[in-house]
This record gives sequence, structure tokens and C-alpha cells, in this order.
Amino acid sequence: MTGMKIDMDYLIGQLKTLLSIDSPTGYTDSIVRYCTEELERLGLKPELTRRGAIRAVRQGSRRSGARSVVAHLDTLGAQVKLVKANGRLELVPIGSWSSRFAEGARANIYAEDAIVRGSILPLKASGHTYNNEVDTQPVDWTNLEMRIDALTTSVEETRALGIDVGDIVAIDPQPEFLDNGFIVSRHLDDKAGAAITLATVEALERAEARTPVDIHFLFTIAEEVGVGATSIVAPEVASMVTVDNGTTAPGQNSSEFGVTIAMADQTGPFDYHLTKKLVELCREHEIDFQKDVFRFYRSDSASAVEAGHDVRTSLVAFGIDASHGYERIHEHALESIARLLTIYVTSPLEIQRDVEEISDVEGFTEQPMAERDEE
Repeated sequence: MTGMKIDMDYLIGQLKTLLSIDSPTGYTDSIVRYCTEELERLGLKPELTRRGAIRAVRQGSRRSGARSVVAHLDTLGAQVKLVKANGRLELVPIGSWSSRFAEGARANIYAEDAIVRGSILPLKASGHTYNNEVDTQPVDWTNLEMRIDALTTSVEETRALGIDVGDIVAIDPQPEFLDNGFIVSRHLDDKAGAAITLATVEALERAEARTPVDIHFLFTIAEEVGVGATSIVAPEVASMVTVDNGTTAPGQNSSEFGVTIAMADQTGPFDYHLTKKLVELCREHEIDFQKDVFRFYRSDSASAVEAGHDVRTSLVAFGIDASHGYERIHEHALESIARLLTIYVTSPLEIQRDVEEISDVEGFTEQPMAERDEE
């Protein structure tokens, strides 16, 4: 496996720090501040949108036809739907995730003027009381409640703590970094992607690498609710590589090792030419890879195209076991993707007409076509 040397101590250190910062969609200011400061420390000059999406441009030989690398900082979480008569909280999810993974979670409640700890429990949580009913109650968010770690048994006492409808609930990640390279935690989607992206920037800066076009490193804050890269993509960007998770599950081809290159998600195929280039770079530089297609998946690439950005899109993924649950990845995939990104952003620009938003057919791309007999 070739490519720039990736500082894995830096990458893993960044992942640990990112996981320690609560950032469910809608509550991302702290992680945005951290990433902005880290990008500045690495030598870039990040810009922020009003809500906090980050664009950090690393200058190349040309501004137009720029490439972008995007990861998202927001995670799954929950929100207070109702303060119940018993003082506990009814919750609704932030993002799409099953209530079965919420059961037993420890969490922070971000109230208006306080941070309060609590546990998410099924309504029938005590086997000594409900016997087999603890196993037969339906899996649904309406069958959960949040027990607050404070003296409260009524609506009035809970509200006296500053807790009310709409408060954000951030789920503890509970990370474990094992000596054999496996990493187990919630929220690896997509804090591992953000750590990979920061490690890519660090490697480029350390090597004083030159790129043929500007590289826009983007960090979005609302991917988990479907609107990630809607308003952060600049007009000069021609191609976008999203860094996010792949799903290692029966019927899928993703792996916790190497790079998983997504060929399509629920919004359709990714760009033929950009995806083909990434595959060829993996082969040329002996980076382990596999291809996959995701049926129930969307990413920052999808939100960018749906928002009207005319960019070539692709997705490189680190395989996650139990995605949107208690997730597991391996360091090998993180390093493999970071190496591929350093190779990609420094590689020649093959489609020269991409420097223009609109042009004629001269230089337009070609795809292989089968010859058909004329009748």
C-alpha cells in the first residue's frame, strides 16, 4: 500500500477527541469550534456558514475545477417529546436509528440552563415486576422513557430542573480502542470520517504537497437528517468525495478492512468517471478495496446533488458493523482511506472541461458502448 505516510497516532487521537464532544444534529457548535481551531492549527483558514458548516480550502495550482472532500460532524441523538406525569421523558429520535439501540444508553440532557444525566429505559424495565413482558414489549420509541438522575417524580419537578420539551439528548459513545486495531463505539458514523479527513490534511501539510486544483475540505452538521452538504459547496467545485461509513452486513460487500467504494446508494449510481478513478488509484497504489451498493443509505453526496450542485460525486467508506447501533470499525480501513485521499487530491486532473461549469461537447467524457449490428 503506497501513498503519503498517515500519522495514525494523530488520526486515532483526533477520533478520541471528536467522540468526546457531544454533537447530535442541532447541537454541533462545540465540535464545529474544535474542528475550526484544529484546521487553523494545521495551517488552513476555515470559513463557517451561519449554522456552522465548515469549508477549509487548501490552495492548489488552479481555483476552478476544485475537488472537495466532505465528512459530517453531527451524530444521531434524541429530543424531548414530552415531560411525563411521572417526571420522566418521552423521546423522539434525531436521525434514523432503532429504539432497540437506545435501550440502556446513558446520555446528557442539554436543558436550557443545565446539563443533566440520565438513562434511556424501556417502559417495562424491571424483570422482577414485569417478568416475561420485559422481552415481549414492542421495539418502538413510544415504549421508551428517559429516567433523569435527579429527584423528580412529576412534571413540575422536572421542569424545575430546567428540562422541557425540545431539549437535546446526546447519547454517550462508550468508545473502546482495542490493541488489535478494532474500535467499538457509538457515533463512529461519521466521526471516524472527520478524523480521516483531518489526518489527510495533516499528511498533506507535513509533506508540503502540491495539488493541481484547490481542495475544499468540508465538514457538514446536518447529514443525519438529510441536509448535510446542501449549502456548503462552492461553485468552483467540480467533484466531491464523501467519507462516511459502509455497512458490513449479510448481503453487503463492505469490509472493516481496506476502502469500500460505493457504486450506488438509494439516490442512484455515483459518478461513473470519478468512481472509476478511485478504483484505478486503489489498484495502482496497492490499496485494498471492495465495491458495494447501498439500498437504504444516503450521504452528503446525495444532499449536494439534490440541492442543485452540478458536481461529480462519490463515496469512500470505512466498513462499520452494526451501523447506527453500537458500531465497530478497524484502523486498517481508516488508514487505507486517508492514503487514498492523499493520492486522489494530488493526482492529475483528467477531465479538463470540468474547470468550466458549462461548456460545449468538445472534451466531453466517453463511456464504453457495445457495438450493435444494424438490421
